[in-house]
Amino acid sequence: MLKTLQNAFKMKEVRNKILFDFLVLAVVRLGSSIPIPGVNASYFAEFFARQSGDAFNFFDAMTGGSFASLSVLALSITPYITSSIIMQLLTVAIPKLEEMQKDGEDGRKKIAEWTRYLTVALALIESTAMAVGFGGRGLLIEYNISSILVAVATMTAGSAFLMWLGEQITAHGVGNGISVVLLFNILSSIPSDAKTLYERFMLGKSVAIQVVMFLIVLAVIVAMVVFVVVLNGGERRIPVQYSKKTQGRMMVGGQSTFIPLKVNTANVIPVIFASSIMSMPVMISQFFTVDASSVGGKILRALSSSNWFKPEAPLYSIGMILYLALIVAFAYFYTSINFNPLEIANDMKKRGGFIPGIRPGKPTSEYLDKILNYIVFIGAVGLIIVSVIPIMASGLFNIGQISFGGTSLIIIVGVVLETLKAIESLMLVRNYRGFLND
Repeated sequence: MLKTLQNAFKMKEVRNKILFDFLVLAVVRLGSSIPIPGVNASYFAEFFARQSGDAFNFFDAMTGGSFASLSVLALSITPYITSSIIMQLLTVAIPKLEEMQKDGEDGRKKIAEWTRYLTVALALIESTAMAVGFGGRGLLIEYNISSILVAVATMTAGSAFLMWLGEQITAHGVGNGISVVLLFNILSSIPSDAKTLYERFMLGKSVAIQVVMFLIVLAVIVAMVVFVVVLNGGERRIPVQYSKKTQGRMMVGGQSTFIPLKVNTANVIPVIFASSIMSMPVMISQFFTVDASSVGGKILRALSSSNWFKPEAPLYSIGMILYLALIVAFAYFYTSINFNPLEIANDMKKRGGFIPGIRPGKPTSEYLDKILNYIVFIGAVGLIIVSVIPIMASGLFNIGQISFGGTSLIIIVGVVLETLKAIESLMLVRNYRGFLND
């Protein structure tokens, strides 16, 4: 990785793109420190401290702490991520959008344009709900129409501006603009997380114990990073053979290739969906008075990951079973809408391709479906391991609020690998141009 970056900085064109990315990211961090006019900046910081659930921590990490501090970029790129997922689901559900997606560059540009409009609409809805729902509870210093409009306009404009910055990185920088912004936001929380770990395991201990605890924590983090790298890079390659055809006096085709099926086909989406659903009842309950000793209060505590693996209250860990079931369910659901074995089998049949030992058509579709179900389950188990270990450590050792959890780690590793591949591609293109110019 370091060698790739070192070689990239030797090329002026690639170096300028990387420096452009850093310049845009500096603007992002500057915007994260500018507060929204007329709001109580400590309101959500105190709110998050009371919740300390996995979904709340992850959401704050996605915004780089902007949400907790109520900066002008409080919503960050979360409306864009949500709108992208919605458009992806609609593309599968609505035939017209599916045709547009397959229509080439023009169709994809149109869908991207609709995604932007939906992003602004979602940002407007979310900011209005926050300003109206929490405004009278302490979010706004003066709860009136003027302060509500200022807060809504500022948060919506901030989200749209951040989306535009991400597109600028994609167009003029290394690429993967939105992903790079998300990565930078998550990385910005690492110093505070490191401080939390230090205070929990090393502060006040002898030097020898501090060294041992540091090595243990470092070993666990490195092991998780390696596991995530293997999980993201793992794939099952299905061999495909294409039959030879006669065109004129020449024989064409006959080449061998493969279908790459990623182990983690759904990436981090199942964990995000599962965390969001688990936290939704907890979030809604904040608007009502719920007795903690009642049945409803106990159910809400069981749904919050902050209460799992607590030695003093093991019963609440039963909520984790629902969390694991949701991860597996969403892994299969998201994979099913992005990978269609029947469509791939029919396309292979039209092109004269077949899997050795498997008949073309329906048998091929059934074979791919069988392999895919097996792989998705392995990927879901991998996601469960990565997402549960930080929750387990937090509960058993009372670490407290840490945003740098398993979900964030999956995003970090995935975006870093994608960015490095993008840099290598730019360097390869630059070398080809140099060769052609010579």
